[in-house]
Amino acid sequence: MGRQKGEAARSKARPSSSSLAASLLPSSSAAAAVGFGGYVGSSRLDSTLSTEDSNPLLDIDSEVAQHLKRLARKDPTTKLKALASLSALLKQKSGKEIVPIIPQWAFEYKKLLLDYNREVRRATHETMTNLVTSVGRDLAPYLKSLMGPWWFSQFDPSSEVSQAAKRSLQAAFPAQEKRLDALILYTNDVFMYLEENLKLTPQNLSDKAVALDELQEMHQQVISSSLLALATLLDVLVSVQIERPGFESISAEPKHASKAKATAISFAEKLFSAHKYFLEFLKSESPAVRSATYTVLRSYIKNIPQAFDQGNMKTIATAVLGAFQEKDPACHSSMWDAILLFSKRFPDIWTTLNVQKYVFKRLWSFIRNGCFGSQQVSYPALVLFLDTIPSKVFSGDKIFLDFFLNLWAGRNPVHSLNADRLAFFRAFRESFFWGLRNASRFCDIVDSISHFRITLINDILVKLLWQDYLSSVSSKDQDSDKPLHGKTTEMQNIKYSISYLQELGKCIVEILSGIYSLEEDLLSFFCVAFQEACERLLQKKVTTEQPTLNIEPIMSFLFLVDIHAKQKGESWPLLHLVGPMLAKCFSLVRSLDSVDGVRLLSTSVSIFGARKVLQVIFSSSNAPFCGPSCDKGGEMMLEYFLQIYKETFVPWCLHGHNSNTSVRLDLLLALLDDECFYEQWHAIITYAIDLVNFKGSGSMDSNHLAVLAMLFEKARNEIRIRKVGDSSFHRPGSVPDHWHHELLEATAVSVASSVPPFRTSDAQFLCSVLGDATEGNLDSFVSRKSMVLLFKEVLRKLNSFIMDSSFSSVKQAGALLDPEENCLGLASKNPANVVDMACFALGIVEGSIFCLRALDEEIGLVSSISAAVFIIDWEYRMTVAREDALDDESRKMIEARMGICESAHGYLTKISNLWKSFCKDVRQGIRTILICTIRFSVFREDELDNNKFASLCCAMIIDVIERLCQDQYEEQNLLDHLLSKGDMWPRGITPYLNSMDGLAKSDDERIYGTAYGNYKFISLIDKLIYKLGFHKVIACDDGLDTLPLSTNASANTEVTSRAWVAAAILCTWKWPEGSAATSFLPELVSFAKSRNYSPYGSILDSIFNILFDGALIHGENCSQSSLQAWPTLGEGMEDIEEPSLRALVSFLFTLLKENIWGPEKAMVLFQLLVDKLFLGETVNSNCLRILPSILCVLVPTLCQRSIRSSECTNKDGEPDPLYENQTQDTVKSWIQRILQFPPLVTWQTGQDMEEWFHLVLSCYPVRAVGGAETMKLDRNIDHEERELLLNLYRKQRHESGRSIDANQLPVVQMLLSKLMVISLGYFWREFDEEDWEFLFSHLRGWIESAVLMMEEVAENVNDAVTEHSSDNFDLIHKKLEESVLISDHSLINISKNSLISFSFLDGLLELQATEDTDNLNPLRTERWDPIKNQILESILRLFFSTGIAEAIAGSCLFEAASIISGSRFYHRSFWESVASGVLKSPSHARDEAVKSIELWGLGKGPICALFAILFTSRPIPPMQLASYTVLSTEPISKLAVFGEGIAPYSDVDSNAQESIHLDLSPEENVHLTKELSYIIEKSPYDVLDMDSMAEQRVHLFLAWALLLSHLSSLPSLSSPRERLVQYIQNSANPLILDCLFQHLLSDLSVVHFQKKKDGELPSILSEAATAARHSITTGSLLFSVESLWPIEPLKMASFAGAIYGLMLRLLPAYVWGWFSDLRDRSASSMIEYFTRTWCSPPLVANELSLIKTSNFADENFSVTVSKSANEVVATYTKDETGMDLIIRLPSSYPLRPVDVDCMRSLGISEVKQRKWLMSMMMFVRNQNGALAEAIRVWKRNFDKEFEGVEECPICYSVIHTVNHSLPRLACKTCKHKFHAACLYKWFSTSHKSSCPLCQSPF
Repeated sequence: MGRQKGEAARSKARPSSSSLAASLLPSSSAAAAVGFGGYVGSSRLDSTLSTEDSNPLLDIDSEVAQHLKRLARKDPTTKLKALASLSALLKQKSGKEIVPIIPQWAFEYKKLLLDYNREVRRATHETMTNLVTSVGRDLAPYLKSLMGPWWFSQFDPSSEVSQAAKRSLQAAFPAQEKRLDALILYTNDVFMYLEENLKLTPQNLSDKAVALDELQEMHQQVISSSLLALATLLDVLVSVQIERPGFESISAEPKHASKAKATAISFAEKLFSAHKYFLEFLKSESPAVRSATYTVLRSYIKNIPQAFDQGNMKTIATAVLGAFQEKDPACHSSMWDAILLFSKRFPDIWTTLNVQKYVFKRLWSFIRNGCFGSQQVSYPALVLFLDTIPSKVFSGDKIFLDFFLNLWAGRNPVHSLNADRLAFFRAFRESFFWGLRNASRFCDIVDSISHFRITLINDILVKLLWQDYLSSVSSKDQDSDKPLHGKTTEMQNIKYSISYLQELGKCIVEILSGIYSLEEDLLSFFCVAFQEACERLLQKKVTTEQPTLNIEPIMSFLFLVDIHAKQKGESWPLLHLVGPMLAKCFSLVRSLDSVDGVRLLSTSVSIFGARKVLQVIFSSSNAPFCGPSCDKGGEMMLEYFLQIYKETFVPWCLHGHNSNTSVRLDLLLALLDDECFYEQWHAIITYAIDLVNFKGSGSMDSNHLAVLAMLFEKARNEIRIRKVGDSSFHRPGSVPDHWHHELLEATAVSVASSVPPFRTSDAQFLCSVLGDATEGNLDSFVSRKSMVLLFKEVLRKLNSFIMDSSFSSVKQAGALLDPEENCLGLASKNPANVVDMACFALGIVEGSIFCLRALDEEIGLVSSISAAVFIIDWEYRMTVAREDALDDESRKMIEARMGICESAHGYLTKISNLWKSFCKDVRQGIRTILICTIRFSVFREDELDNNKFASLCCAMIIDVIERLCQDQYEEQNLLDHLLSKGDMWPRGITPYLNSMDGLAKSDDERIYGTAYGNYKFISLIDKLIYKLGFHKVIACDDGLDTLPLSTNASANTEVTSRAWVAAAILCTWKWPEGSAATSFLPELVSFAKSRNYSPYGSILDSIFNILFDGALIHGENCSQSSLQAWPTLGEGMEDIEEPSLRALVSFLFTLLKENIWGPEKAMVLFQLLVDKLFLGETVNSNCLRILPSILCVLVPTLCQRSIRSSECTNKDGEPDPLYENQTQDTVKSWIQRILQFPPLVTWQTGQDMEEWFHLVLSCYPVRAVGGAETMKLDRNIDHEERELLLNLYRKQRHESGRSIDANQLPVVQMLLSKLMVISLGYFWREFDEEDWEFLFSHLRGWIESAVLMMEEVAENVNDAVTEHSSDNFDLIHKKLEESVLISDHSLINISKNSLISFSFLDGLLELQATEDTDNLNPLRTERWDPIKNQILESILRLFFSTGIAEAIAGSCLFEAASIISGSRFYHRSFWESVASGVLKSPSHARDEAVKSIELWGLGKGPICALFAILFTSRPIPPMQLASYTVLSTEPISKLAVFGEGIAPYSDVDSNAQESIHLDLSPEENVHLTKELSYIIEKSPYDVLDMDSMAEQRVHLFLAWALLLSHLSSLPSLSSPRERLVQYIQNSANPLILDCLFQHLLSDLSVVHFQKKKDGELPSILSEAATAARHSITTGSLLFSVESLWPIEPLKMASFAGAIYGLMLRLLPAYVWGWFSDLRDRSASSMIEYFTRTWCSPPLVANELSLIKTSNFADENFSVTVSKSANEVVATYTKDETGMDLIIRLPSSYPLRPVDVDCMRSLGISEVKQRKWLMSMMMFVRNQNGALAEAIRVWKRNFDKEFEGVEECPICYSVIHTVNHSLPRLACKTCKHKFHAACLYKWFSTSHKSSCPLCQSPF
């Protein structure tokens, strides 16, 4: 980069330059400079001041030196790090410490400036900035070598780098004067550096091995930067008096400037000559180099013109003036600078060149190609370039015309940017003006000048621009974003954008304006062309069609002319352009009735004014403003104008109805003049209505009526136009009243009152008169009185249609419309006429809805018309709902009406948001009519499906609310009206409610119909609550402070009124498609929880009081049920038959269970109930009957208060008796009362003993905890109460003895069973031997009775299926229903209590066994165990009986099985207790139960029974869990997987595996039970598309859980395990894995793609990952199955994760095969992420642990494990040979293959080594089990090979890698043995049965 200098020269020059340079630099904190050593170019200059400086790094800090050395590395990353470290050190160190490194830095600095990486160059300058900031003036001695590279770096092609370089230079020289002085001082050094750069080539640019393309790019950067630096340096140094780039603020000439200038000129001339004028650089491939070359040439032309002499001028001129060959836009700016300056500085050079060849030809190509993309740069330079061309170069007008033609051809009308387009038209316009003004430069005489100008106008303006504009389509008819189609003389079918056409039109207009300013006569040439174009356009219908002509461009052009004329204040458009054209073409327009002509005339009138245009048209000659009709302003006289308007334009524009009518009406309205507006409008209306009534005899001409309608639509738009402006209020026609006319109003009323047939024009006319169907078009052409008359006729016609409906409710709704209108009967009742009138009226409403809204005062009329439309829509909805049930005849009858109804429905849908803009009273009137209509429909229409009809009514009400209720007050008002009591509601369901209100009774038929309607109404209310919310429908709470009630009732009264609605719903209990338990009560709970209790307690209390009063009234009808102590809303509530009591219990139970009412409230209610029990001294029998059911749900919550109060003590530390004894005294008194009764066994009907027993028993709640396994007491009782209960128990025992036959009445047995449950719960420790014996005898007897009953059911089902053919399903269905029908449910309920007692007792005894107590209790283990086993045996018989019944029924038909499973739901809690007992049963009991069921001899066995329960269609979760548990445990597990007929197998010791040899060809594969095999093999195809909680999906997962659990229980490498694995590999559908990951992929995508590794996992993914780890660790799935129910997405995901984890452990090869076949890369990536993160770590740890603990028992084989590296090293030695194999487990094992490598081999050939390595890989990859097993089999394979066993010639292995069999099938010819599996695969793939080796038949 530099050159070496001698020491003398250096020492001589340095003192003066260094001191001067030091004065330019800022001072530093460092002391004096150390020396002047440094680098120039690539050679180091030794210092002359000290010999110690000979070592360049001697005084440099070692850390800094290290970083400086790293700068020489090739790697850019290393350089960046070194520069960053160096910058940090430079900031920390002082200037004195930094000075020694400057020489080394200067050397590296110059090399780094040429680095290919721009980040390195930028960092270099930042480091330089830090260095110069630190050293300050100490940098002066080194500026000589630094200034050249420094200046060069200011022009780096990267802006970031150049800015960093400028900042470093400014840091060294903060002032501009100092920077200029430094540049002047080192001018010679800078030029020398730049000269060296220009001499560089890519080959010598770098001394390191760099890619050639990088070298070329680096070289181009160096050349371009050097040229730019040279050009700028010349501008700075030579142009002393001119502004210098970067030094603009320097005014005085610096010192030494003249010397530097001379040096610069000398160097520049030298470089100019040496580099052949830089013209070689113009041939560079780099645009940057070429652009820099143009820049440096411009600098030479400007600063050193003497360098251009005769010897080089022509060569340079050809290159510069012919530079239009440059195609890169980046070069064009500098190119134009050079061209313009060269042409201006050397004008004579033009004569020496062949300009046509070297300049113009290239210029034409340049502009014809759109300046190659530099439009915004090149177009403005064109005029400047034309101005620099000498006159003598132009030879006539040809060059100039060629210029315009090529310029025009270079435009891009389709894809150009807006800025480029503006630049083009500006350049074209300026160039055109330049040509007109400078015509004298091309022409010598006046005639030539004129001819030249005319030629420009005709050839360029008219034939080029105007013709292109004419052939386009107007922007008026096109969307602003869409292109326009047009044709020009040069281009056909080009899409023109609107902006292009607008700019083209503006350009033409501005050129015309300029021509008019230059010479008025020149304008006539264009005007003639304009007239001809208009004439051709108007004559195209009578001559030939000319598709290239269109009126739109001319009209758009007129608007552009008008805009320009108004801006400039010019009058030439009308005088010279438009006026003559209209005068000439008017007669043609009128005679041809041309649409285009009329539009053109209308446009001219709107632009120039009506009277001016008519003056031009009707003047005596073509000269404007002549004749007596013209006033001083050039306008036609008013009288003459009005006469022409009436006689000429009114008849012409109103005549006929065709396609031209619209434009003629536009013209008619455009000619309206403010001075004679009323006369003109009167003439129009009179003439038009005369045409309408022309036919006479009362009929109207429809065509002229349509014309009149069209006129009013256009007149309405005219009103809007006239409203605009400051004086619009006083302008005629700006107010609708100005357009009113008596004749018009009379005609409108006449049309509205007419009778069918109607024409389309009739409704269209009335709509146009009343107002448009769009917002804001409220301008009506008739008075308000006439509007009322019109709408009354509309209502009359609509009501006639409604009254003709086939729906009684619709007819009844018609009577709600305005009574006055109902009296206006119709003359004709013909249905066809009714439909026609309705269609006519509905059309008027649709077309004038906003006008109707404006009639606020006519509330009744507007409400009735609006409601009529809604009622017609309601008829449409009901008709559609029942359409499926109609026959063909009925369809035909309603077909005509359906058209009207559908139109009303569609219209209401379209204007759904409009109704809220109607006034409040109108909306109230509409709502009242519609709510009455819906209530009529509910109670009158009975032809529709209940659920569908309720949904229909609900949707209608919600629509009414959304459309007609503006706020919550109006919404509540509507609901008040809907739910208000009436003679139809409520009735039949809750008669006590009606009796309280004193409602009249009706006959039986009316009551039945009304009751049926009540059910539908309840269903409607239920759906409204679901849609709107409980708070709106029942609680009247929607953020309201007070409700605007129609009465003066208080707010509490209003809440109570809605409370009775809630009570009615609860009493109804069930209705079509709904029930209180499933829909209403959840909504009530949700409401109560979302509100604070205190404000809303009143409504809950009101509901309770209403229900309690009703229950008391009907208490005599109540029968005691078997309601449990803590019931559910299903089974227990259904036993209560009385509606009010059931409603009360369910309501109370729900509030207490959800903690909405707590213990305090329960205490208040308990006291209320106790007070109601006695009426004085008399027992209230009704209250006694209802109290047990209520106390069953009340006492548990009340007990919470007692338990809680026991924790509250008084100041003496004793429990507060106020809380402790609130209930106990009452209960004790009740016990004492029943102790006075005789024992239950002596009970006879008619006594109150049953009710009192139920009352006492309901006070002792006992509830199951943990699935009925243990019982929990909800009350704490004292010793006295316990003694009373024990006496009651023993009283029953003493009388009945030990016989259960004492009294078999069901009620007695039920009370005894309940008493036993309570006895076990509260005083079992006080039992003696006789007490226990009494208990056990009853428990066994009751359960055994249930067993006999269920076994009888199973036998009946078996008989029903076996005795009848499956084709006779109806009969079988009936027989099955009879078989499962249990007439006496008391036995089930008694048995259920027995099971509860058994479960409770078992839990107590287990708890007692763990306690350290004495053995004095009479219930000892040796006595309890036989009893327990007997009961468990009975429970298992119950369980298998129902399962067998379902299995037998399912074998017939699937629907038959659902009958059995559905029957269990009637006694769900009983079967849940049975399931609990099954789970407690020991394995031997289950085994014995299976054997006994097999001996039963029914159609199905025990395994089928278990599968029937597991895969039932009506699942009960505890039953399914019990079935799974039994199926998954031995010995039943084997039968569940392989079937009941398989021979048992024994476990195989893992040490005896050598004797196992299995040949598993496909025909020998095992077969699973049919229940499992179908699900495992076929079910995944169906499940894949099902919901995540679908029943079939659950069954599939359970089947796989069973299969995997059994597989996990089999010994490793045992025969059964191998067979089962082979079955899974061959037959099991791998889509199961897709089904598993369907539960995880959505959450995985969130975690995987958002990389939320450290954040909280989604709950589903967290549960699945935890379950997967647990199943991998434990090898079991039971934990997941136990928590599966109830089925939820979270539990299903957890189950899926557990199954996947166990499959990874047991079937790794199976999972790997599935994963390898995945084609969805995103899914596979997420699956691998899940496995790698949560499954592989525990799986790998488990595998390594198994390998480490495995005993391979062989001195020739050893295994070592490295858990940290996840590696296993297997060493096999035999005789003199040995081999070490390393097995590496991947992080995502087993989804990625295990890596097997040979670390060391001894005495083994390479071929055998590869074969053994491959065999290990195959064994590991195909192993479905632990890796330890694969290693063991591989080792055995080696042993067999060393023993001489021949390997299979197909797989080259002794032991098969999959099924581990030996080669046993030998070829009879070649005697080679093959594996059976290999041979089978060979035969199936090769399609032949020959030996693979000898090809002989096998």
